[in-house]
Amino acid sequence: MRNRSVSIIFGSLILWAVATYFLFLDQQSVGKDQDKDKLANQISRLEKQVKQQIIINQELLEGINENKRLKKEYERINAALQLKDDTEKNKDKKHEVNKNKSILLQKIESKNKKILENEQEPTQDTILSTEGTHNTPLRQKLPDGSPIIAILVVSCNRITVERCLNQLIKLRPSKEQFPIVVSQDCDHRQTADVIARYGNQLLHIKQPDQSDIEIPPKEKKFRGYFKIARHYKWALNQVFLKLGYSTAIIVEDDLDVAPDFYEYFLGTYPLLVNDSSLWCVSAWNDNGKAGLVDEHAPHLLYRTDFFPGLGWMLTRDLWLELAPKWPKSYWDDWIRQPEQRKNRACIRPEISRTRTFGKLGVSNGLFFEKHLKYIKLNEQFVPFTKMNLSYLLKDNYDIAFVNQVYQSTVVSYSELKSGNIVAPGPVRIPYYTRQSFKNTTKLLGLMDDFRSGVPRSGYRGVVTFFYNGRRVHLAPSANWSGYDITWS
Repeated sequence: MRNRSVSIIFGSLILWAVATYFLFLDQQSVGKDQDKDKLANQISRLEKQVKQQIIINQELLEGINENKRLKKEYERINAALQLKDDTEKNKDKKHEVNKNKSILLQKIESKNKKILENEQEPTQDTILSTEGTHNTPLRQKLPDGSPIIAILVVSCNRITVERCLNQLIKLRPSKEQFPIVVSQDCDHRQTADVIARYGNQLLHIKQPDQSDIEIPPKEKKFRGYFKIARHYKWALNQVFLKLGYSTAIIVEDDLDVAPDFYEYFLGTYPLLVNDSSLWCVSAWNDNGKAGLVDEHAPHLLYRTDFFPGLGWMLTRDLWLELAPKWPKSYWDDWIRQPEQRKNRACIRPEISRTRTFGKLGVSNGLFFEKHLKYIKLNEQFVPFTKMNLSYLLKDNYDIAFVNQVYQSTVVSYSELKSGNIVAPGPVRIPYYTRQSFKNTTKLLGLMDDFRSGVPRSGYRGVVTFFYNGRRVHLAPSANWSGYDITWS
């Protein structure tokens, strides 16, 4: 019994040991599975945390970049504000200096007025102080409301500029109303000496750029036209942008002027600034030769589609329009192109208020011997400022002009020349082709060329002149529809 109990106990122990062993193995397996699950969960949580951290880092990076951008923007704005403050301070200081300088110059000018007016050999200091008074004109109009119109004399190497300047100074009614600015190119010492002798009667400025100009090989012989265009641009910028004038009359250094030169431009000034269909007033009649104008009608004025030049008035607004596209050469033909003219017209006189005496120049006397030297210069004073010139406004002018032209009697050249015309009043000679126009103009002594399809002195295709005691219209058909640029 005892042995059996021992056996049972021993067997139970063995069974317990075996059961414990398998139980232990089972628990270890479960532990491993739990560890795997735990590890997987930890990896999953870590992955999520990494992703979240990446997102956070990106947001932080973007925030840093935005802060940098904002900081730069802030610094830029702050610098701009600082610059503005400095500029305003400088302006205030400059204004105060200019104010004090202006008062001082007025005192000096008042004290030495008689000396300056009579001085024939001005010192360099006098010229510089005079130039300073022109730099910033205080008014564009006189106290009585009259316009201030600058006279820009374009000069180069002609000492005969003296002839032009003497007339301009002698005839001008007011130094304050018509300040003369002589712009000199070419750096010609003798011409500069002549201009300097006028002292404070004018402002002498010099075109600083005397460098060579790049010119296409085929146009080397036209170098002068390139220099003239460059000079005009610089000079007009000086008059309108630096000196601040709102209106100017351009005069070449080889022009004589009529006794009523200033009166003519004063009288037509209101037309130019009030009629948007006008863009210049010219003192020149391209067909103004003696025998082709009515010398008893110096008061007559016309509209013309052809830009005449040779003493012409323009506004600063027009210059601001033209300056950005100003050509490198042949500026006068360029300005006659449709893109510049834009269907605008100029005022021109029956009898010219200027006449050229410059035979020699960049054109080598072109047209001078044959035509220019015969231009009639007006000798009578016409009180244009006291006349009603509203008939020259487009709405008034076009109706009356068309009626006069196309209601006039049609005649031939032979009838006009012989004077065998019974009907009174103006007459008309028709033309229908470019060649017929040229044939007739040569017979009459008119200029026969076209620029951008427009004949000289023409308006609506009509060239008006005076011949053998008659007002004559060389005119296209009544249904004329515009200029043909191929006629040039």
